[in-house]
Amino acid sequence: MIGEDHAMDLRGATVLVPGATGGIGRALAAALAERGGRVVLTGRRTDVLEPLAERLGGRAIKADLAERGAAERLLDEAGRVDVLVANAALPASGLLDDYTISEIDRALDVNLRAPIVMAKLAGAQMAGRGRGHLVFVSSLAGKTASGHASLYNAAKFGMRGFALALREDLRPHGVGVSTVFPGFIRDAGMFADAGVTLPKGVGTRTSRDVARATVRAVEKNIAEIDVAPLGLRLGARLGGIAPVLSAAVQRRAGGQRVARGLAEGQRGKR
Repeated sequence: MIGEDHAMDLRGATVLVPGATGGIGRALAAALAERGGRVVLTGRRTDVLEPLAERLGGRAIKADLAERGAAERLLDEAGRVDVLVANAALPASGLLDDYTISEIDRALDVNLRAPIVMAKLAGAQMAGRGRGHLVFVSSLAGKTASGHASLYNAAKFGMRGFALALREDLRPHGVGVSTVFPGFIRDAGMFADAGVTLPKGVGTRTSRDVARATVRAVEKNIAEIDVAPLGLRLGARLGGIAPVLSAAVQRRAGGQRVARGLAEGQRGKR
């Protein structure tokens, strides 16, 4: 879906990229800088963050978005933000019963609450200037539910609804809102880190594909972009219109084995 207006020129724009220390975050930062953005990179690992910011001619700000008040402090320190790319995320696969209450809070704080708070603060700046763009890096798990991922689905479904509604609210103020939905990314991110083998025929994409889609979303004000092969995109669509059928298809295709593998591979990063 192409926006009616609010296309954004990244040249000279200040672009805030939380979660810049992961593989997808690094690809996003590089792509945005290549388009002329002045990147402000945030994350918990300064050993990765600072050299990356130096290489891209940007700024580095250490931030842990699982801490209450961190999102507010980050936006205050970042100053003027023309584009926000909300990319920071924590793993949240697995059965709900396997999570402690503090792990639930941490997952929801990073995956949903922090993007909402950052969007509120940055969006108010942008609306006041009549220009800007908010991007939420989500997942196909925000379009179709699957077993062993109830907490992750909750955050990503919530993000999608929030972004679509916020897009309408900010449209009269000259601010665009986009959501990017990666599928399985083979060279970076949670799937790559977990080392899970996919069923035969299930395709993947790369972190550069996610970065290119994000740049396109900003520059053309596209509401939603899926970054996945056709089969997964169709599966996500089926999950939206026929969730019970989608669950049965996933079971037959080995989806629960993949979900269990993701949960086990990501357990230490909750």
